[in-house]
Amino acid sequence: MLRNYATLLLALILLILAGCNPNNTKQPEADVYKVVKVKDGDTLGLLSSDNQEVTVRLAEIDCPEKSQAFGQAAKKFTSDICFGKQVKLIGSEHDRYGRTVAQVILVDGTNINHELVKNGYAWQYKAYSKSAELATMEEQARQNHLGLWRDPNPTPPWQFRREKKQPKADSLQTPKPKKHYRRHKPKLEYAA
Repeated sequence: MLRNYATLLLALILLILAGCNPNNTKQPEADVYKVVKVKDGDTLGLLSSDNQEVTVRLAEIDCPEKSQAFGQAAKKFTSDICFGKQVKLIGSEHDRYGRTVAQVILVDGTNINHELVKNGYAWQYKAYSKSAELATMEEQARQNHLGLWRDPNPTPPWQFRREKKQPKADSLQTPKPKKHYRRHKPKLEYAA
């Protein structure tokens, strides 16, 4: 009986020691990333705990393009809220450009995707989102004229991108034929 208690006590001590960290330092979590780049309002460069860079496209939202009205403001808002901070990702899909598409959450629980919509720096990307919560956030930002909603008729970024790809009206005209220069040999006339 005493031997069983001694074995149990030894096992308990080993379990406690195995759980202790002698350096008293916290090991980084595998799913926590550091924001090291803000490429635009809805695209981030993250660094994993093993120093791998990951490009993340914020899911379900679309910010104005950098060259579009409020594009730089959206990038600044994103940078102010998360640059240099630790974040977690919810979602692991990849888009056609190889970017991870995810919700980006600060370690304090703040959802960056939602903050952009709430503050008027992003649209709910309805082609990829059916979230009633995001729709409500966007509607409230519109009613309060926040961010891009100060503009009386803001252009959604998907429409801006489509218009940018289309050729301009004057380039639809038939191009003028190119002039070809030939060296003409002088005609020789013979007297009869």
